[in-house]
Amino acid sequence: MTPRRVLIISPHFPPVNAPDHQRVRMSLPYFDEFGWEPHILTVRPDRVEALIDPLLGKTVSDRVKVIRVGALPVRRVGPISLGNLGMRCLPYMSRMGAQVIAREKIDLVYFSTTMFPVMSLGRRWHDRFGIPYILDLQDPWVSDRYNGPNAPAPPGGWFKYGLSQVIARTLEPYTVRRVNHIISVSPAYVTKLRERYSWLREDQFTVLPFGAPEQDFDNLPSLDVRQRIFDPSDGNRHWVYVGRGGNDLAPALRILFSAIRFARERNPEKWKFVKLYFVGTDYAPGERAVKTVEPVAGEFGISDLVTEYPHRVPYFEALRILVDSDAILLVGSDDPGYTASKLYPCILAKRPILAVFHEQSSVVDILRQCRAGEVLTFTSEDTPETLGERMRTHLDWLISRPKGYIPETDWLKFHPFTVREMTRRQCEIFDRAAQISQG
Repeated sequence: MTPRRVLIISPHFPPVNAPDHQRVRMSLPYFDEFGWEPHILTVRPDRVEALIDPLLGKTVSDRVKVIRVGALPVRRVGPISLGNLGMRCLPYMSRMGAQVIAREKIDLVYFSTTMFPVMSLGRRWHDRFGIPYILDLQDPWVSDRYNGPNAPAPPGGWFKYGLSQVIARTLEPYTVRRVNHIISVSPAYVTKLRERYSWLREDQFTVLPFGAPEQDFDNLPSLDVRQRIFDPSDGNRHWVYVGRGGNDLAPALRILFSAIRFARERNPEKWKFVKLYFVGTDYAPGERAVKTVEPVAGEFGISDLVTEYPHRVPYFEALRILVDSDAILLVGSDDPGYTASKLYPCILAKRPILAVFHEQSSVVDILRQCRAGEVLTFTSEDTPETLGERMRTHLDWLISRPKGYIPETDWLKFHPFTVREMTRRQCEIFDRAAQISQG
């Protein structure tokens, strides 16, 4: 049977190290098995402001058809950087995508990116070629997070945020009007979209988290990757968090750090060799990277325990940090819809996990279902004081784990979250979209 052809739009792609291409990158080895031939449309690495990771490039087979386009240069207006890749690459993607659709007889277009403006091309190509398109929403496109009276300042400043939201509120309704299906990492995003757009039906949505990258962990030993954050043999207990920071994580951090301060005051000897590392907390490169974790640790007098490395590290080095650690910390947003894509690598690292998440986050159910770690949940009304005793109980559990402890994870329950299974579900959605279009 001849496979159908899907054009995948992902402005970030290996060797660029970016979280929003991981679903695509990890799914590539399985598309053929489920009857789809992927064609990737992306941006040349030299036009992307991001860390380059050559090892990531090696995980993509030479047989995968990758088309790379240019992008407009980054513009700066005073201290403001107008550098959204989705806008900068839009004319290049538009022209090349139309050529590929016509030349390769593409059956479906799939957008998997947080560079949202390019998603509007789905509507344009649908109107021109009659081709169905699917959106993968890994974050909200239109956001009201910074609109309230007590809302924190948005990353990049108010001008940049305001401009992005004007564009979002213009392009999102235009784009979703003709969409065939929307994949979302969070049910909260589905609820908000259906509230905004009455024409969207429930059967047009599928909640699908990122898959667990088992193959990457299998390959890790042969890659001989070393991490530069800590020395695993220095006699300390290394607890690590690898992922973004931000003001929305501050409530969970305060719950964690308040309990650590109390626990150390009660038993300083027990905490003498514990070190906490927060790695890759800011996406901004160079001097633009801002620390958002160490200031919170300073509020509770535990700065000597906490070290923050705001710059992103290469993908496989991040996996090595998890594997070399003695424990893994997962700290969630105060946004109930937040789903941490970093959850599955943390489970696959086979280290004890302590998670602090909003009670409505899907992370909570997955960790408990797989018995992969301890979870403290909080609500919008909770404070470090109201959760102090529960948090300290979880800390006592974590600090009592012996070195080399491996959690008793239920791997059978974990199977539905593997990359292969997630790709199978993606391709079922592709099949339905293609059949509707042909029928």
